[in-house]
Amino acid sequence: MRQSKFLASLTNLVSPETRDTIARLFLTDGRRHWKGYALSFVFMGIMAATTSGLAYLMGTVINRIFVEQNSSAIWLLSGAVFLLSVVKGFSAYGQAVTLAYVGNRIVADNQKKVLDRLLHQDVRFFAGMHTAEISLRFNSGAQAARNVLNLIITSLGRDLLSVIGLTAVMFLQDPVMALIGLGVMPIAVAGVRRLIRKVRKIFEREFHGAVQIMAESIETFQGIRTVKSFNMEDALRARFASRIDSLERASNRMIRAQSQSGPLMEALAGVAIALVIMYAGWSVLHGGRTPGEFFSVITALLLSYEPAKRLGRLNLDLTSQLLGARMLFQVLDMKATEADEPGMPGLKVEGGRIEFEDVTFGYRENEPVLRGLSFVAEPGQTTALVGPSGGGKTTVMNLIERFYDPESGRITIDGQQIERVTRRSVRDNVSYVSQDVFLFSGTIRENIAFGRPSASPEEIEQAARAAHAHDFILSFAGGYDSKVGEHGAQLSGGQRQRIAIARAFLKNAPILLLDEATAALDSESEAEIQKALRTLQKDRTTLVIAHRLQTVVNADRICVVDGGRVVEWGRHDELLARRGRYFNFHQLQFADQRERLLA
Repeated sequence: MRQSKFLASLTNLVSPETRDTIARLFLTDGRRHWKGYALSFVFMGIMAATTSGLAYLMGTVINRIFVEQNSSAIWLLSGAVFLLSVVKGFSAYGQAVTLAYVGNRIVADNQKKVLDRLLHQDVRFFAGMHTAEISLRFNSGAQAARNVLNLIITSLGRDLLSVIGLTAVMFLQDPVMALIGLGVMPIAVAGVRRLIRKVRKIFEREFHGAVQIMAESIETFQGIRTVKSFNMEDALRARFASRIDSLERASNRMIRAQSQSGPLMEALAGVAIALVIMYAGWSVLHGGRTPGEFFSVITALLLSYEPAKRLGRLNLDLTSQLLGARMLFQVLDMKATEADEPGMPGLKVEGGRIEFEDVTFGYRENEPVLRGLSFVAEPGQTTALVGPSGGGKTTVMNLIERFYDPESGRITIDGQQIERVTRRSVRDNVSYVSQDVFLFSGTIRENIAFGRPSASPEEIEQAARAAHAHDFILSFAGGYDSKVGEHGAQLSGGQRQRIAIARAFLKNAPILLLDEATAALDSESEAEIQKALRTLQKDRTTLVIAHRLQTVVNADRICVVDGGRVVEWGRHDELLARRGRYFNFHQLQFADQRERLLA
């Protein structure tokens, strides 16, 4: 109850959205790390007390030493000032270290939670959000949670307690001087509050501009070959210059708005000090007041200036951090689109029979890719999917791995509907090698080991030999510990493909999906890989997508996919004899090859 009242009083002067965000931060991260924040608050309380003590001692120093000319007071008061300064220094160290430790823990915890939440999203989520935005939410959101809490805690502990203590000193020495010095504070707070709404709007524009620049720069660097191939440098320079100039203007507006509080605070502080000097000077000369009281109040007023200014700017300083905290909560509040229902069984593969029964699916609403597709891939056999681009072949692979779920129809493996078993168990039983190989920016060994992280170095090497990758790996200076670069940029297309095939060998799953797995290889390498793949396909259910028909002529079954349906199926010779869709496709492809050879 006390905590709720405290949060309510803390956030009375801010918008409901800001209040809700701050309250949630205190009730989650703040509550979890309350001991650390309490310790830092104690340190800040000691800092505030020693600062107030130093201001109070100034009056005694002036009166005892300079007015009364008491020589023994020199040593006593000097020692007291030294002791208070040492205590304040150690308290400042303790406060800084404690807050840093707690803040780093909050960042680490939130990054783990955000990563976990993102990994529970399906492929559709990542297809609809740019990498730059995901990265900003992952990094900036976690940092913002720490920064908001630290700003509020330090404002309450260091700044507010210091202002309260120094104000008490001023009232103890001379209540009238204290009222004169503090009389300008309401004006300062009112002036700063007018800037908050303006700063918030500018920052939102600045943030979205920064996201856009980051997104376009990532795409430019990742697509640098295309950029240079099409001589796009000049056009991109002009586009980036426009974006950066716009962001610069927004940043300048932000600086102007935030800096407007500076002249206001400086002017009001000057007014307060001038009024105190006028009153104190008259009181000392004509009112019988001691110089010590005057210097003590002036010292307290000067020492309270910086913490009072920080308190006045608190809402301004929180603006950018609160936006990051809200982005963090947006991720944490997302529903896990790949979460399995509690108690869902795992897939048990005995033979590996895959069956599609009247499956319908589309990536976008009212735009179906599969329209009642049905076929069977028998255990231990190779089933090939052929047909024109856009017919739905790769979508079949995506549905088998449960990257997406069908809108209607059934997909079963050994009679078990894959929507009713855990995704993890489905993917544990599937090895997938695509035409677009993705390698992580680590070593060759690490990339092969993604197939089975617990594999020994000998097993990794055996998988590489089976994929005909061992020899080219050893030709590198670092061997299996050679870096592949970002997205495998330091390897050729054929080398990346063989690393991916080695990864599939190492996983040793009963179901093998090959999506144009040899498309990036030259004829000689393809022949070697085909031998390796034939070994890999033994005793496995293999589903192959191929545009080049010569790679699937020996398949046990060929399914022709066109318009989201299987329009015919059979063996290579059977389909040719029917002179149907496959025959036409075969004639066109081999006619093109003959023309290229004659040319």
